[in-house]
Amino acid sequence: MVLISADQKTDKLVPLRYGLAYFATPFYIAGDIPSRISYALSQSFTSSELLKEENLRLKQQVLLLQRRVQKLAAMSAENVRLRELLNSSDLLDESVRVAEIIGVDPDPVRHEIIINHGDDRGVRKGMPVLDAEGLMGQVIEVGPFTSRVILITDSTHAIPVQLNRNGMRAIAVGSGSLDRLVLTYVPDTADIEEGDLLISSGLGQRFPEGYPVATVSRVEHHPGLPFAVIDATPTARLDRSRHVLLIHRDEGNPSE
Repeated sequence: MVLISADQKTDKLVPLRYGLAYFATPFYIAGDIPSRISYALSQSFTSSELLKEENLRLKQQVLLLQRRVQKLAAMSAENVRLRELLNSSDLLDESVRVAEIIGVDPDPVRHEIIINHGDDRGVRKGMPVLDAEGLMGQVIEVGPFTSRVILITDSTHAIPVQLNRNGMRAIAVGSGSLDRLVLTYVPDTADIEEGDLLISSGLGQRFPEGYPVATVSRVEHHPGLPFAVIDATPTARLDRSRHVLLIHRDEGNPSE
């Protein structure tokens, strides 16, 4: 108390106070170290959290932009497919209508699709269905607003075809696989080669004549067997097409 009182009344103790402050500085610094460390850690934690939040926001923005790009790509591809489809319809003599596939039969054994046109659009049982590349199948069931279509690769389906190169006729039967048709009862000596185009023959009056059906993908001849083993790949994109063409024809009374 005496020192404090004297310090207030005279300047003689200034050197002493200065010296004490000099020697006390390391203790001040040492005492402040924990608070500095705590502050640095809190700042580091805050910065890390901010970086994480910003990183999350950037990732979300990237996902949104990617979704937009994908949507634009999908729309562009769909426009291309629609143009192909409309160009194909210009080549048809019959009246056609564009429909959209809205469902696929979940049973892997049955190759059937659902389209968004039914009795309200004049769809009738037996109408041929095709895409921009070739024949896909035919309507087998008509509802008020939708219809069921059986694909040419269904194991219960068969279509009369002919070889585009020489006119030879055959029957293309569904194999149960979306990428394969089987030609039945083709003589082993028949003039048929891999790469030959098969088109609809018009026999049976179900499918109009001259539409692409499949391309021959395998021809095997076995000695002693009367018929060749022949596979063909459908020209239609059975597992990828989204829009299809319905052919309206004055069919009279076509055979099943």
